[in-house]
Amino acid sequence: MLNRVFLIVLDSVGVGDAPDAAAYGDEGANTVGHIVQRTNLKLPHMGRIAFGHIPGTGLERDADAAGAFGRLTEASRGKDTTTGHWEIAGITLHEPFPTYPNGFPKDVIDAFEQAVGRGTLGNKPASGTEILRELGEEHLRTGKVIVYTSADSVFQIAAHEDIVPVEELYDMCRKARAILHGKHGVGRVIARPFTGTCAEDFKRTPRRHDFSMDPTADTMLDVLSRAGYDTLAVGKIEDIFNMKGITQSVHSAGNPACLDSLMQDMGQDFRGICFVNLVDFDMNCGHRRDVQAYAQCLKDFDDFLPNILGAMTDGDLLMITADHGCDPTYSGTDHTRERVPILAWHRGMRKAVDLGTRDSYADIAATVCEGFHLPQRFGAKSFWQELGMRNDD
Repeated sequence: MLNRVFLIVLDSVGVGDAPDAAAYGDEGANTVGHIVQRTNLKLPHMGRIAFGHIPGTGLERDADAAGAFGRLTEASRGKDTTTGHWEIAGITLHEPFPTYPNGFPKDVIDAFEQAVGRGTLGNKPASGTEILRELGEEHLRTGKVIVYTSADSVFQIAAHEDIVPVEELYDMCRKARAILHGKHGVGRVIARPFTGTCAEDFKRTPRRHDFSMDPTADTMLDVLSRAGYDTLAVGKIEDIFNMKGITQSVHSAGNPACLDSLMQDMGQDFRGICFVNLVDFDMNCGHRRDVQAYAQCLKDFDDFLPNILGAMTDGDLLMITADHGCDPTYSGTDHTRERVPILAWHRGMRKAVDLGTRDSYADIAATVCEGFHLPQRFGAKSFWQELGMRNDD
């Protein structure tokens, strides 16, 4: 009987360019493969559940691996966090969220400044750390907030916590969210509080908060929660889904804190899904194009994995995937359009099971729903039967 699903998103851990990567300027990208190539990274614990069997990783195949493995191809248009997570949960977007490579139009900025009663600085795509070095001191002098975007569909507002208290910054984000709809309906408005005294020591704080759009259709979280199952969220999952379909959430910040929260959830008596995002791969490593830091982040997760496997009980299913790529060996600071891994493991697995290269991230949602005997209307293909796990009650 399926009792609990633990679904972990390794944010940005792609495994090779998607068939349409050239249309995104990402032909040849391979987040894991290039990191392994540059660092000779070893991930033995992930290898035990067949990560090395996935084409493109460059990792050695463990001959004794036990676990289901494969690659997922994004059917939605886009390569951002919201699009990827929504598709994992069952929503395929045929129109991408708007992006602003030249900054936001004047009418949007004018409306925002009027709503918050402050001027703005920036209004351009930028690295979050670089824009603080560039404009942080001017922000301290003038009180104007820093507005910037990226290749993602995001409206980001950075402000020093001593100049704009965090709750006021959150209120600014809510006002921006009310403005940014329709043709300017960005995926996320993000509060980026920071501290420090000058360009050399500005530092973003853990009190980041994302203000997302409501999912445009039901997800597996809605299907499960309506049927009486628990839907637990860890990390920024609550932001990505705007709490829709979520029954309990812990907004932990950073991989270590999120993994601690996951272990606490694993100790709970619940039936349903625990959906976890581990953001540090993307935020601290991929966007900063830091190959060594990314390799260390992967190794840290690999070192922690035995704790997760050891906490699994009969009736538990572990699934590990990603939402897009962010190849640290690639140019710029953008996400990369890649296929993502899918690993699935339960205590009854005795061999490696090839799930193949699949056409949609939403196959995860279809699989979860079939495991819990629930209907899915996501237009996706479940791989539940391949897992060899009983779901009779």
